[in-house]
Amino acid sequence: MCGIAGIFHRQPGVEINRELLARMNTIQSHRGPDDDGYHFDDSIGLAHRRLSIIDLAGGHQPIYNETGSVSVVFNGEIYNFAELAEELTELGHQFKTRSDTETIVHAWEQWGPDCVTRFRGMFAFAIWDNDKKQLFLARDRLGIKPLFYSQLSTGELIFGSELKVLTQHPLCPRAINNHSVEDYFALGYVPEPKTIYQGVNKLEPGHTLLVQHGDLPLQPQRYWDIPMDQTPVSETDIKEQLVERLKEAVDIRLISEVPLGAFLSGGVDSSAVVALMAQLQDDPVNTCSIGFDVPEFNETDFAQTVADRYQTNHHVKTVSSNDFGLIDKLSELYDEPYADSSAMPTYRVCQLARERVTVALSGDGGDELLAGYRRYNWHLKEESFRQKLPLGLRRPLFGTLGRVYPKLDWAPRYLRGKTTFQSMSYDWIEGYLNSMSILRADERRRLFNDQFKRDLNGYTALEVFRHHAATCPTDHPLSQVQYLDMKTYLVGDILTKVDRASMAHSLEVRVPILDHKFVEWAAGISPEQRLQGSEGKAVFKQAMEPHLPQDVLYRKKMGFAVPLCDWFRGPLKQKLESSLLSEHMLDSGLFNPDTLRWLVRSHLNGTRDNSASLWTSLMFERFLNREAN
Repeated sequence: MCGIAGIFHRQPGVEINRELLARMNTIQSHRGPDDDGYHFDDSIGLAHRRLSIIDLAGGHQPIYNETGSVSVVFNGEIYNFAELAEELTELGHQFKTRSDTETIVHAWEQWGPDCVTRFRGMFAFAIWDNDKKQLFLARDRLGIKPLFYSQLSTGELIFGSELKVLTQHPLCPRAINNHSVEDYFALGYVPEPKTIYQGVNKLEPGHTLLVQHGDLPLQPQRYWDIPMDQTPVSETDIKEQLVERLKEAVDIRLISEVPLGAFLSGGVDSSAVVALMAQLQDDPVNTCSIGFDVPEFNETDFAQTVADRYQTNHHVKTVSSNDFGLIDKLSELYDEPYADSSAMPTYRVCQLARERVTVALSGDGGDELLAGYRRYNWHLKEESFRQKLPLGLRRPLFGTLGRVYPKLDWAPRYLRGKTTFQSMSYDWIEGYLNSMSILRADERRRLFNDQFKRDLNGYTALEVFRHHAATCPTDHPLSQVQYLDMKTYLVGDILTKVDRASMAHSLEVRVPILDHKFVEWAAGISPEQRLQGSEGKAVFKQAMEPHLPQDVLYRKKMGFAVPLCDWFRGPLKQKLESSLLSEHMLDSGLFNPDTLRWLVRSHLNGTRDNSASLWTSLMFERFLNREAN
């Protein structure tokens, strides 16, 4: 796993500032502590930081073709590189290394931009073709690896693996994108292709960007999309197929010349990955788990059950429930506002894993692909009701109930109807966003001040979901929201969390459930097989019954949570008040001070649980604080 960076000038003959590119590259040295490398050519500079995984001796980057006219810097892994190298050798290409990176160079020579369709893996890379005077940027299909870019007023295109790489350039835009602020307080992250800054973008998953001298404007091209329900999977032997296909995806991710292991949370997905790893290798699997000193947040007993069954080299570290010293660290790590508090235990489990391995497999993606979230069941019930009453009747009736019904966070679930009433007054897209939002639309309107709402000019985070819903290839209500999650939550929250937390410790994380071949197959499993009654990931769990204990497969889902509510009423009370009511927060021009004060006060006096809203606001304040210093 590595980091890449680059500067390309739209005008030929411009000399690239080598010292500046070196600074951009050095700021991401945590992504690749083993080596660095540079390439400079006509108006182009490429930079690379290396974490050595494959071909330790020969994998220095940039890597070139036979004549030196094509160069590449690459972050990720190409798992089918051996087969590609064999095919390309038969076509006349000459290899000088055993590195998967070199297959990218020769694949570009052979197939041009279509080379990305040949790669099986996770990747973000930049190719410079000096003969064609073309720069080619690409990102993997699911967005496992990140890539940021910006077109500057000087004609320079800058890019890198993290946002902090770009902000090393003195001309990188730093004006806050108002739409991104609205998106963030709805979702807890800034969704692709936006960043928190105007004029700085993320290359979306499954997209490429081809640039030549003089080109305007930038036009990313999609080369892949999630084929939900497009190729139905035969229900004959579906469970056996699922295990064998996932096992194959795990198997190709075991290639490594450095120590390799796995995360083991005790949940279904990570346990399945460990079980299949144990069946594929002779040596015991290296596994690690993070435990908490609060029982309701602790899953280590379930992880230990799996570890015992497969006799893994298991390592557990218990962290304090008051492990909130990471708050400022997380703000630095994610560069832009990011509100998933599970980033804290994720950071710790990556830290633990790196003590023993350089590569770890994870179970990320299973909930989105195979319908594991409880919210999917709630959405289907709501959608079934919506279809019985036209929107014209539902909107006034349930809209009124949603406005007047109190928010009873402390009450039993059956009495907490405010969000449900609101969702009933919407179509399915707005209803799902409402159920997913950290702060719902009405809460965001109260949070923002009048001037900021005018600056938004009617924009809401709903446009993010509507944009993706417009390209959704299915009309089944379960598949629709899974598609939305894989376009938004999976890449913007889950994969972002794991990439930054792991790379902070120079740890490579591989994600077999998000192997695109497995995704393409699993997307064809019928919705009824994915969600059976209220049982999410039903066919997956059934398929894994011979491999995992029942209490691991069918227990209540816990998640990777931290006790925010208690923190804010206890040890973080003073930090909460001083941060959210700080001068730079109140004077930011974004918020209604009265709402901020009410959020803090009503949480501290116990009348409401505002922990999610407060954490989201606190992480935004930490971002503002960094910007001011």
